[in-house]
Amino acid sequence: MIHQEPGGRVVRDLRMVFGSNDVGVAAAEAFTNRQTQWRTVMTALAEHLQEISAAGFDVENVECPRRNVLMFHGVGGIGKTTLSRKIEAVLADGTHRPAQWEPFPAGARVIPVRIDLARSVGWDFERIVLSLRLAVAALGRPMPAFDLALCRYWDRNHPGESLEEYLRRTGSSFARFSNALALPGQLQSALSDVAQALLLPGTVGAVAGQVTSAAVRALREHRSSARALVGCTRLADLLEAEPDADMLSFAPHLLAWDLAQLPRKQKTLLVVLLDTFEDVGDRTHRDLERLIQRVVWLMPNAFFVITGRNRLQWAHAGLQGQLDWAGPVAWPQLSYHSGARQILVGDFSPEDCEDYLVHRLSRDGQPLIDEDIRRVITAHAHGLPLYLDLAAGRYVELRRQGRQPQPSDFDHEFPALITRTLRDLTTPERDVLRSVSLLESWSIPLAAQAAGLTREAPVARLVDRPFILHQQSALWPFHLHQVIRSSIRSADDGTDDRWSAHDWKRAGHRAFCAVGDQLAAASQPDRATLVACLRQGLALARDFQLDLDWLTDAAFRYVSDSVWEPVAPPHGALAETLRTAAEALAETLSALARRQHEHRERTAERLTAVINTNLLPARLHDLAVYYLAKVQRDLGLTELSRQNMRQVAAGGGHFAFAARRGLAHLSRLAGDFPAVLETARDLGWQGRHHRVLGDVWWPHGQLGRAAEAYQDARLEAEEHGIAGEAATSQAMRAFALAFADPAVADDEIELARCLLRSVDLRATRINVQLASLLRDAGTETGIGERVQELQADLDRAGLASMQATAVLVSAFHHAVLDDTVGLAGDIAQLRELTRGRGNVYCVDIAYFLAGQEMPAPEAPRVRWIAGAAGVRTRWRRLVAQRQLHLNPA
Repeated sequence: MIHQEPGGRVVRDLRMVFGSNDVGVAAAEAFTNRQTQWRTVMTALAEHLQEISAAGFDVENVECPRRNVLMFHGVGGIGKTTLSRKIEAVLADGTHRPAQWEPFPAGARVIPVRIDLARSVGWDFERIVLSLRLAVAALGRPMPAFDLALCRYWDRNHPGESLEEYLRRTGSSFARFSNALALPGQLQSALSDVAQALLLPGTVGAVAGQVTSAAVRALREHRSSARALVGCTRLADLLEAEPDADMLSFAPHLLAWDLAQLPRKQKTLLVVLLDTFEDVGDRTHRDLERLIQRVVWLMPNAFFVITGRNRLQWAHAGLQGQLDWAGPVAWPQLSYHSGARQILVGDFSPEDCEDYLVHRLSRDGQPLIDEDIRRVITAHAHGLPLYLDLAAGRYVELRRQGRQPQPSDFDHEFPALITRTLRDLTTPERDVLRSVSLLESWSIPLAAQAAGLTREAPVARLVDRPFILHQQSALWPFHLHQVIRSSIRSADDGTDDRWSAHDWKRAGHRAFCAVGDQLAAASQPDRATLVACLRQGLALARDFQLDLDWLTDAAFRYVSDSVWEPVAPPHGALAETLRTAAEALAETLSALARRQHEHRERTAERLTAVINTNLLPARLHDLAVYYLAKVQRDLGLTELSRQNMRQVAAGGGHFAFAARRGLAHLSRLAGDFPAVLETARDLGWQGRHHRVLGDVWWPHGQLGRAAEAYQDARLEAEEHGIAGEAATSQAMRAFALAFADPAVADDEIELARCLLRSVDLRATRINVQLASLLRDAGTETGIGERVQELQADLDRAGLASMQATAVLVSAFHHAVLDDTVGLAGDIAQLRELTRGRGNVYCVDIAYFLAGQEMPAPEAPRVRWIAGAAGVRTRWRRLVAQRQLHLNPA
């Protein structure tokens, strides 16, 4: 909606108006709804009115906690000043409030006064206090206690210049106070009233010093003639104090007392809006802040709405001594943990961004910025109003250059965002900010190390800034507002202390080492730490062309657990687009993680592209080759898989044992079980020897022995903390037991599903589905349809090597039902699936289930351990046991 001041006047943006010769373009300040913030103001004012109306409220009580402050903080350009102005306008004249804002309660009398504390405005403390009194002048009556003190201060600090002359001379500063010129008369009236009450000569009434001296004597002597002021306990002390800035900072206590003396019908709430509070001072020099805080504390019946970039720190106990009142007891609603009155002014929603851009520039009532460009600007703004405003300015600039702006013109970062963000930061804080812009998230120690600091104080100060977002439960809880991070990293930086390319390179290396140290500091890093370090380390190594260093061991840890969280966005890179080892590693790990959700052919393409670049060092090259071999096995490309497995095994590197296990699996697929058994003896834990043995025994029909081997594999994996291997082994145990005993299979299947909740293993999930089918084999529960659905899933995943096992499950089902036709179809399908692809033993087992002799083989027969006769007997016995289980009579 368009920002309008009271009276309906549209606020024109003169900068935009004078930015173009096209007078048909209307440029107006846009104001979005901010209903939540207004509702907060309404609630806070209602609570405050209730508090000061209570019977026990004492305006002179300087010991009780204060709840008369509401703080709105947020990044530069988020709209705090606009919000402050709108609150003032609505409180001054509620008839022009935004339609979405609730009306202010009828009957509540409010005097708002907004004071911009920006250094560019040049307001000093004296003018701040004077503004409070000028606002109250609208009541049309003296404030006797305060006016006496102000007159004395004025005579001492402005000799020879009356307040009336001063107000005329500085009229532009106070022009918005309609009763400004009435104030001198009210002060003179206060002096005259006191002089008359004290029976002073008429001529004395015009001399502030004589009147205040007489008033002090009367108050000290408790004369009845001073009864109008005698209730103000601290008036005499203030009138006797040296009339300097310190005394002036305590004088608002008198104004608060005067307001409290108003008759009930004239009771008025003074609402003070202090804007640009970040310019009051810095975290070291708090002189002006101390004076302003003193005003807030001494006026408990007034309400203060403060807006600025940073949270108020008044509730920090460590500021005692720098401020008169500090700590959570003094300011219970401003503490870091409760923060009931510390409100972050958040980013615009996409809808608010659209509304802002629609109204920002217009022609004949229609938005000048077309929809496609508005969409691009909104996507880049991440909800930051300053970015929207800068983009609108860029739109005008492009039109001034004589061309029609295009959406591509707004894929742009603005240096102004940097200068606005950096302007009130110290040099160490600026260095920290630039350093952490290289990180997605960070902790205070990590940021200090990345910035090359020997102390954490600058980081601790920086995290209180509103452009630092905080997620308490995260591993590294802090991160930069996205648009500010993007601007700092990519926009042309015109600041005096801007970094050179070499500075950025060194910062990138420091950040990379700092992340690696975080991983090294954890002797047994949890999965979240490992993945977080990998993500940030890969990005830094890629951006600054760094050696992989600690990333190599981190990558080995990552693949060892088979959890497969994404550590890099899907790259989809072609070989010619990969330029660095870090990019190649990121693409490798991304391909491995995505293979759980992509066809194995796509994974093979990506890994092959990485391998052909030769960018990876030897150890990581083996990683890519090994997993390519696994994918080729899944695709049924057994000979290619065998060649790559042999290459990795022969190298003797990190994946040598895994490659030897892979060769054992290929021997099993070829039906050479004695070779598998011989290899398994030397694999050990690294080669997952127990699982390999289980894979030998279940095809032999020795399902109890297989289940025991799989259980040993699961327990060993749990002992080593390898969740993926534990889930895989348990899934195969459930598969084996589902053949032998459906009664015990339920618990085993459920355990496998529980273990799978923490990992992402597509093939293992399918093994659990196969176990469920085996458990139900022989029943009329749609087994055939379920097998077909599972085969379709295997096709989509590219897991050709598992197709034969799925058909074998169907064959077991048909054998239990004595369905010779269905079993014959399964055997025919198995013969087709295993031709040249492996799993030939599945054909033999299908014949065993049917109780039939194997026909003359078209290819070399399966090499069973101790011959085929015992295997045939065991499988046929399993069919008979299932039939008896289903039909015990």
